[in-house]
Amino acid sequence: MRIYVTEDYNAMSRRVANILSAQVILKPDCVLGLATGSTPVGAYKQLVEWYKKGDLDFSQVRSINLDEYVGLAPTHDQSYRYFMQSNLFDHVNIVPANTNVPNGLAEDAAEECRRYNEVIHTLGPIDLQLLGMGHNGHIGFNEPSDVFELETHVVNLTETTIQANARFFASADEVPRQAMTMGIQTIMQAKKVLVAVSGKDKAEIVKKAFTGPVTPNVPASILQMHPDVILVGDKAALSLL
Repeated sequence: MRIYVTEDYNAMSRRVANILSAQVILKPDCVLGLATGSTPVGAYKQLVEWYKKGDLDFSQVRSINLDEYVGLAPTHDQSYRYFMQSNLFDHVNIVPANTNVPNGLAEDAAEECRRYNEVIHTLGPIDLQLLGMGHNGHIGFNEPSDVFELETHVVNLTETTIQANARFFASADEVPRQAMTMGIQTIMQAKKVLVAVSGKDKAEIVKKAFTGPVTPNVPASILQMHPDVILVGDKAALSLL
């Protein structure tokens, strides 16, 4: 594992963007595993800036997103498809057909998970998987559990995750209770994993994930077993390592 300690969120975002852009430059038709949430926003903004300067070309890139809420339309302003369009896809020259996010409105969520697995298997392996980390150690929406889930599946969100995401909705009651998420096995099959963390409130879970036992009770701890992981965080988030 390589660990990069940065001064603050902006420096963390730039370092993450540097690693993502290097992947695109070295392999223009790469498969990027992408994440949503507040952590990668700065990195995506940096990638857009570099694209507009002519430094990056996304025309051959294929992307696979980690997850999506069950029940939200792609046009809903809190869906992860909407997030990706607003923060990255609409501002670079990635081909729309080459972007993949689970369909939150699928009539059969379990069948949609099976379809999404086929997409991943067809495009994969993922060259670089970007991850954030929840306060309970979840990656994607793989919540603390008794087992490591394998492939894309429907998950019931924990109360901790619902409350953490409530700030994006009018109230906690509006936060979806289920999501479709890429499984641990699929994440671990990525050639390289890039984990981005920021803020003092993540320090304790970062310590548990990367220095504690490997356990499905802390899903991110499985990354200790991956052969090529890069952890990028600001000083606050990495203060307990």
